[in-house]
Amino acid sequence: MSKVFITGATGQLGKSTVNFLLQKGIAANQISALARDEAKATELKSKGIDVKIGNYDDSYSLLAALEGVETMLLISSSEMTKSRAVQHINAIKAAKESGVNHIIYTGFMRTHEDPKSPLWFIAEDHVKTEKYLKESGFTYTLFENGFYLDMLMDFVGEEVLETKTIFVPAGDGKINFVLRNEIAEALANVLTTGGHENKTYNIGSEQPVSFGEIANYISELTGVSIDYVSPEPEVYQQTLLQYGIPEAYARMFTAFSVAFAANTMNIPTSDLTQILGRRPTTVQEYLMSKFKKKI
Repeated sequence: MSKVFITGATGQLGKSTVNFLLQKGIAANQISALARDEAKATELKSKGIDVKIGNYDDSYSLLAALEGVETMLLISSSEMTKSRAVQHINAIKAAKESGVNHIIYTGFMRTHEDPKSPLWFIAEDHVKTEKYLKESGFTYTLFENGFYLDMLMDFVGEEVLETKTIFVPAGDGKINFVLRNEIAEALANVLTTGGHENKTYNIGSEQPVSFGEIANYISELTGVSIDYVSPEPEVYQQTLLQYGIPEAYARMFTAFSVAFAANTMNIPTSDLTQILGRRPTTVQEYLMSKFKKKI
């Protein structure tokens, strides 16, 4: 396999993707990884991964890191304090200058992407990045990821069996949830097989679900009757603040909830099923694993 370069490699998605590549028998010396902090890359180094120190804002470090690379997995930046699109475009420009052939980019699933969207504060950078990537002449693959199933309990509440209420302003909207680890497995599959050139995949479960359905699933699993309450977004945000949630997070959780209500991530898809060769983990299965120790 041609040398693969993974950005954001010390993050959870990046590390999981590296692990799946190694499980597939890809030699560690065929994988290079970008890390901003050398101390955080100790685990990668211990596995024989060629760690390159650099960041999206430093074009020289990117050029040096990309030498000899043919395929780049560009994991979107997690920074919210600056234009992530600028960072991503810096990486794409460096890849162009370094002779990279194929870029796989991780965006997120959305039904619309205009400035009126509740998630425009996140979508804008992805829209700009994907437009630039498509117009750059690269062979590309876009992963439009669903909402991390790993974060579901942040909305449901770990004490839901005690509170007996899910309190989220998501209305009747449905959301496509997906495990981060299964995204990583799919990325590794795409990195090691052909036929993905210039394709866009919606990466998620086959059937989105609502929080009302989630309340019913938990009730059925545990025998505890769980109510679902969808308050006004302002009430929800103030409630989070009263419980000591930092304002930036309270605003973000509220924005996602409003987007859920608007069905912004309500996209059924079989793309992940096809890439994995099996049906991905459902919300019901995930909840069963979370609550089996409590019932």
